[in-house]
Amino acid sequence: MTAPDCHLLVVDDDERIRALLGRFLRKNGYMVTMARDAAQARRLLAGLEFDLIVLDVMMPGEDGLALTRALRERLDTPILLLTAKGETEDRINGLESGADDYLPKPFEPRELLLRIGAILRRVPVAEVAPPKFLSLGALRYDTDKGELWNGDAPLRLTGTETALLRRLAASRGQPVSRSELIEDLGRGGDEAEGGERAIDVQITRLRRKIEPDPREPRFLQTVRGTGYMLVVD
Repeated sequence: MTAPDCHLLVVDDDERIRALLGRFLRKNGYMVTMARDAAQARRLLAGLEFDLIVLDVMMPGEDGLALTRALRERLDTPILLLTAKGETEDRINGLESGADDYLPKPFEPRELLLRIGAILRRVPVAEVAPPKFLSLGALRYDTDKGELWNGDAPLRLTGTETALLRRLAASRGQPVSRSELIEDLGRGGDEAEGGERAIDVQITRLRRKIEPDPREPRFLQTVRGTGYMLVVD
């Protein structure tokens, strides 16, 4: 995760510190939203998602430790605590409350930047699940089952056609070379043959089943000099 992709929430009751942190973090590429206390932070968190929270511990009303404990009951957003207390026991309390890191004041802005970067690098990047269905005009392709449907009626595909469509669907929008298709499909299947000609024949047959006009393919396109590409709606 890089700075331009990250939205930080800075929570501190000191207006001067908020302004300094905001300018510094924005200068280093982060998008920053400010909150003056826990109550305002809660309102912002109710409507926005943040990649990391920079949270002052010593605030009037609900302090940073209490807010961290409350947030940990429903959020896994990383939290970096800032505090004027630097004793070991205070650091342990901060980490036990659910914070990811703890930075005593005063601190060098550069250290804050390094701490934020280190935390964000530890955050796993969520994998986007592939869509269950792909639309090919009036047809619907089930990516889990490898089945092609026209409304409620399934379209019969041979074993090789099924494997070919599954391979192209996995790389939809990206060209797949004939050599890759030969390697993936040429080892078996009820119609599998070796060589580029065999792949071209299978593509022609598949186009007859999925294209409104196989002579002007819309979904199963030829990429000149490379191979084939599946384009979905």
